[in-house]
Amino acid sequence: MNKVYITTAIPYVNGRPHIGHALDYCQADVCARYHKMIGDEVRLQAGTDEHGTKIYQKAESNGIPVQQYVNENVQEFKNFIKKLDVSYTDFVRTTDSEHKRRCQDIWRRLSDHIYMGKYEGWYCAGCERYITDKEYEENGGICPDHQKSYERLSEENYYFKIADFKEQICEAIESGRMVILPEFRRKEVLRLLEDSPDVSISRPRTQLEWGVTVPDDPEQVMYVWIDALSNYLTVLGYPDTDINDWWPPRAQFVGKDILRFHAIIWPAMLLGMGLELPRHLLAHGFILSNGQKMSKSIGNVVDPMDVLERHGVDAFRYYFLRHIDMFNDSDFTWEKYEEAYNNELANDLGNLVQRLATLMYKNNVEVKSRTDVVEIPDEYVNLMDKYEYTKAFDYVWGRVQDLNKRIDEEKPWSLAKNGEIEKLNECLISLAVELLQVNRMLEPFLPGTAERINEVFVGAVIPPESPLFPKD
Repeated sequence: MNKVYITTAIPYVNGRPHIGHALDYCQADVCARYHKMIGDEVRLQAGTDEHGTKIYQKAESNGIPVQQYVNENVQEFKNFIKKLDVSYTDFVRTTDSEHKRRCQDIWRRLSDHIYMGKYEGWYCAGCERYITDKEYEENGGICPDHQKSYERLSEENYYFKIADFKEQICEAIESGRMVILPEFRRKEVLRLLEDSPDVSISRPRTQLEWGVTVPDDPEQVMYVWIDALSNYLTVLGYPDTDINDWWPPRAQFVGKDILRFHAIIWPAMLLGMGLELPRHLLAHGFILSNGQKMSKSIGNVVDPMDVLERHGVDAFRYYFLRHIDMFNDSDFTWEKYEEAYNNELANDLGNLVQRLATLMYKNNVEVKSRTDVVEIPDEYVNLMDKYEYTKAFDYVWGRVQDLNKRIDEEKPWSLAKNGEIEKLNECLISLAVELLQVNRMLEPFLPGTAERINEVFVGAVIPPESPLFPKD
């Protein structure tokens, strides 16, 4: 049994959970449940990023204390994660006193690679980061993500020497010691590394009040990268606790928009502390709405809570884990969602369970195999080990559809009508055993549904009183 540590990107709590957060959580949860299924011991981290100017300003505009504001938003995220049926084991908040103290210790451990410097250049308030002249020119002076003009800033901050670690990071990526998926993102990171500057890691307290104080300099506050990225360590108790049993992370799930920070700044921090790099960094794409990037100004933002309320959590997980590509931008429309629910979940899986359970119940046939020792096919294992979750789910669904075809071809109702009891028993037990194998593979993706299917078929077979996926 291996010890496996898996992480999600902690969201910035200046707003409600959005659909991109759901991808992080669901993909990481699939990874965690798969490893538990094959016998590993798993820790799955989640948390919230709670410092920064935008949060401070939002609390002020709402007329409430900033700590109260983040407390309320954190609870929204915790409720959201629970609704997604995500099995996290550890939760970290960047306003926790232990996190802040450990961040300061991490800063001290990196002090040989930190210097004070003056910055004069472009800044994006929405991204909360400095912009190179090259980026400014390429984007025409306007942030493509926030559609706002860059600001000109001049200030003194602490900087972290990315230059000290570029060669080591390149070597780790090229050797496969730190795997970045998908492959085209790996190439993108290597190109970014060529021109990656040292990074500002603090702000004057006059500009950023809400954050972790820089050790031995009360006039400076840690900027987001040291504070937020450290959460993957502080949640394990580092540096107070020996984390060797769990470190390095097996997989870190992030959105493509924050990959550069996780693939450049984060490895540099780890190398500066003498820690191993994560085994895998996985970057998912964006979810589009009717072929367009979601935008409040366009009015095409899909609220994940609305999707969850439509048909429940497993319908949500089904669509976003099978019909949203693991690594590329993918489209969501309500029409596609309804079609997937009615024609696939209800017709393929729901109908299969109802038909087979009813046939077994009426003919008094039981399954006597243990579901925890059901064989898992190599094809599925290979896809899951390579984080090809969309393809793995497609493989499982192909097996569901094959089972429906088998029932139609073998016609167990005809065997019952003709009194061929032995053949009928063999047929139904074979179908049920195969369904339980398929159900085992469904567990990481649709845990609630898989549990209900086990309840129907293991021991005395009892057809579900209502369809697993009732149509409107």
